[in-house]
Amino acid sequence: MSNDGAIGRLVEREREDDSPRGVWRFFVFSLIGIFMFFIPISIGGKETIPLDHLVGWITGLLGPSVKYLILGVILAGTIYPFASGRWKESRLKTLFAFLNVLGLAAGAALVFNVGPAWLFDPDMGPFLFNKLVIPVGLIVPIGAVFLALLVGYGLMEFVGVLVQPVMRPVWRTPGRSAIDAVASFVGSYSLGLLITDRMYQAGRYTGREAAIIATGFSTVSVTFMVIVAKTLDIMHLWLPYFFLSFGVTFLVTAIAVRIPPLSRIPDEYFHLSTPQPEAKVTSRRFATAWKEAMGMLGNAPKLGANIRENFKDGLLMAMAILPSILSVGLIGLVLARFTPVFDWLGYLFLPITWALGLPDPLLAAKASSVGIAEMFLPATIVAGHESDALRLVIAVVCVSAIIFFSALVPCILATRIPIKVWHLLVIWAQRVALTLLITTPIAYLMVGR
Repeated sequence: MSNDGAIGRLVEREREDDSPRGVWRFFVFSLIGIFMFFIPISIGGKETIPLDHLVGWITGLLGPSVKYLILGVILAGTIYPFASGRWKESRLKTLFAFLNVLGLAAGAALVFNVGPAWLFDPDMGPFLFNKLVIPVGLIVPIGAVFLALLVGYGLMEFVGVLVQPVMRPVWRTPGRSAIDAVASFVGSYSLGLLITDRMYQAGRYTGREAAIIATGFSTVSVTFMVIVAKTLDIMHLWLPYFFLSFGVTFLVTAIAVRIPPLSRIPDEYFHLSTPQPEAKVTSRRFATAWKEAMGMLGNAPKLGANIRENFKDGLLMAMAILPSILSVGLIGLVLARFTPVFDWLGYLFLPITWALGLPDPLLAAKASSVGIAEMFLPATIVAGHESDALRLVIAVVCVSAIIFFSALVPCILATRIPIKVWHLLVIWAQRVALTLLITTPIAYLMVGR
């Protein structure tokens, strides 16, 4: 009996000793992750999250060589599907593998300054390469390093249990998906998607949950919203615009999850994962949140291994995304510039813009439709229009529509999330229509017609 008691006391003492040694990782690593992703700070007159400052500093440090580094990533991303055999897995992957070749050609032309004159128009090739490809190419692998701290040591489980009563009934996603939503709004949709894909492959989201998060929460960042507001001359409405965009985006998502195609995506876990569903909590929520966090912490890998794994994932994702951004994005911009495709597509929304009484309903419909190519294009279509209401509505559409082919669609298709291109097109049309219907009456109340 005495030996049993001594052994019991020894085990208990070891547990007590283990807890403090491990718990500091939850606080320190999570706080570093929160700081890098969620706390805007001002440096050199620019206010943004520390991760964005870090990427800007690294970009400046690399100087002109950054474009060659990014072209190297594009080259690796173009070769990888053929070298790994992934290009043969489906017709869609075959198509994107060859589109990557087009992206590599466009990237090489832009870096070495050869090619047709239209490619070098400021809002064509240089816009794609300098404003999208270079920032995304750096922020995804660098952000992945800090992502290891944010999602690997219990924070998502802790927050997930606390907000579960809101996330599950409203958006039909686990509480832990709240981190994805915030990461997109204050950071980057590419980081949000990196989180989502990692969680799906780890068995912590189902396919339907991952698809909802990718198409409903992976919106543009606050910094992009500032650019839209300045372009449309509504900075005097900045706070109302920000909260209106935030509210409409998530209200539209709450509706979209209840209708096809999102509602019919299989609610199944990734086939190579061990399912880790979020347990439903009905009592002692804080205590349960802490217990879940400590359970994750206990199984967390060492910091070095975790960072290496996340950086590798981020680099592979950047390799998959960058050639597609150049190829698909360039095709979208060419169609918008040189063809009437988006004029025709605008007729899809004309009945809505006309019925809502928006000024210049055909212009409003075209602006709403052109966002499928690039999220910033709607703002350029109505910039300078005399109607505050029209400019405010289109500013919200830029944010709430979420899906666009110049970057987000290639990002989603580079993941394992089980969502098809036709799903994305239908969800985009649903989101634009719902955004117009919800936002327009509110805009009238705020600024008149």
